[in-house]
Amino acid sequence: MNLLVALLLLLATTILLAWVVAAWVLRRAEALRLVQIPNHRSSHAHPTPNGGGLGIVVAASMAGLGLVMLFGWVAGGLVLGLAAMLAAVGLRDDIAHLPARVRFGVQVMVCAGVLVALGELPPLTLSNGLKFQMGEWILFGLLLLAGVWWINLFNFMDGIDGIAGMQAVFMLVTAGVLAVWVVPEAVHSPVWMWMLCVAAATAGFLLLNWPPARIFMGDVGSTWLAFMVFALALLAVQAGWLSYAVWLVLAAVFVTDATVTLLTRMLCGERWYEAHRSHAYQRLSRRWQSDRKAGHRSVTLLVAAVNGLWLAPWAWACLRWPAGSVMFVMAAYLPLVLAALWLGAGRPDHCLTHDLGVRS
Repeated sequence: MNLLVALLLLLATTILLAWVVAAWVLRRAEALRLVQIPNHRSSHAHPTPNGGGLGIVVAASMAGLGLVMLFGWVAGGLVLGLAAMLAAVGLRDDIAHLPARVRFGVQVMVCAGVLVALGELPPLTLSNGLKFQMGEWILFGLLLLAGVWWINLFNFMDGIDGIAGMQAVFMLVTAGVLAVWVVPEAVHSPVWMWMLCVAAATAGFLLLNWPPARIFMGDVGSTWLAFMVFALALLAVQAGWLSYAVWLVLAAVFVTDATVTLLTRMLCGERWYEAHRSHAYQRLSRRWQSDRKAGHRSVTLLVAAVNGLWLAPWAWACLRWPAGSVMFVMAAYLPLVLAALWLGAGRPDHCLTHDLGVRS
């Protein structure tokens, strides 16, 4: 009971601190040069304070620092330091644009750093008795690629009110519940506690970011949060609580939309590296946009429903029947891929062959 009370107090404090810091950024946004001016990629029409994700970074980092000190948790301290570097670059980019090569270089460095810090990780598994035959360096390379792509796609998907924060809360809370279902003793681990603290900090920020958002997350929040989800996912896999397949399913909405959009833009001959607003979620928000609040809220709630009603059960199935994980992942992704293609993800507006009510 003492542990439960302490954890609830920690989570409540984390929520409050994230809200306080985000509210401070909101009040000081103009002086801090953290006001986002709408452009051709934007899904909003008016200048809006940016960088509210600093509240997530500060609150969750303070909680993480406390856990590192309490448990003497060296790996957690390394993750905390790497994440802080990424947040600093993100904040600098929010204030004044940084070259892509700088941002990308730091992302590669921190993802490689966390993989080195964690050491040996379980192999990729097809079933209980069949594993991918690959060396440690091949696994390292695949996870490095996955980590860098995840940070970038999470940032791409942070384009309408509430969607990125909601996704992170869903992934971390669901993962925490599934971990306890598999290993009840996980509640005593600093990894599990930090997962909930990051979710709590994100929830505190969402109080100001829910449609209609008063402040945006910014790169400082989106890149830090994406990296933390990646690092905590690796820690949970390393602890034996969850599998790679579980995390792949939990991330399915974001992975599908961003990946289908990127590949489609490349196939259509678009300048895929340039800013755009042709993600499936962006097209859908414009289709439903009687006003910004209604469009953004409807899409964010739809994604939440897909996560909870469709993906969470498939993630549980991957744990309950690990031999069928590959089939479960494919079953989870297939409708999402078809939906993204139907919505015209990545395609120029003039190439759409059916009316989605998209307004350019």
